[in-house]
Amino acid sequence: MVISRLIAAALLALVILPPAQARQGNPVDADPARMAAARAHMFHGMGTTHSMVLVDRFEHLSGGSDDAVLWDAQGWIGGDERKLWIKTGGEYSFDATEFEAAEIQALYSRAISPNFDVQIGVRHDFEPGPSTSYGVVGLQGLAPYWFELDAAAFLSDAGDLTAGIEAEYELLITQRLVLQPRAELQFAAGDIADHDLGSGLTETEFGLRLRYEIRREFAPYIGVEWHDLQGETADLARLRGEAASDRVIAVGLRFWF
Repeated sequence: MVISRLIAAALLALVILPPAQARQGNPVDADPARMAAARAHMFHGMGTTHSMVLVDRFEHLSGGSDDAVLWDAQGWIGGDERKLWIKTGGEYSFDATEFEAAEIQALYSRAISPNFDVQIGVRHDFEPGPSTSYGVVGLQGLAPYWFELDAAAFLSDAGDLTAGIEAEYELLITQRLVLQPRAELQFAAGDIADHDLGSGLTETEFGLRLRYEIRREFAPYIGVEWHDLQGETADLARLRGEAASDRVIAVGLRFWF
């Protein structure tokens, strides 16, 4: 009898009393548009903007067919969801006293998951000549098992389609000593005579670098890298009297801010 009276009283209260949001008078809850705007503001990192510059490789290469300096750097500015990326890389040969490669990319990046961004933008190669501009579509992020992945396709102003994929992994030997395996593959959809490229897989690079982090932001390293031309691209190099394979010793710095 008591239980039935309690149930009846509860049902009567639900009918008579106004909804909770009406009692509280919360203007945000009462306005769906304002609620959506508040959620979007929180999702976009409370409106904050961050930036970072990483020089992943700045190194002297020796012991192979050429004596050179190589750089590979990137930086971004933006929030958690959208960023503007600038990437640059290249190589200067002391033997030839010229730049053998030099490029820069400007990319708009949008997060498609907690670990990956899709990127779209432009790239310009100053060297090797002739200078070439490209449209870029890429994917960058952290793959399963903590592999850092950077993959992109490039369509040149001459209509040539190429692609590249780079993967790195960091193995902590101690809290400051880090072994970094690295692999890079390059592809071409067709023959590109201006750049001496054959179709298919054109180049492979595999390297190991051991760095010591004096500070997290500053680490000297030493390493070794194997660079091989593949397929028709290797055949073209041999016809020019050039080596299709090379192994170099790298000594350099990795730093970020």
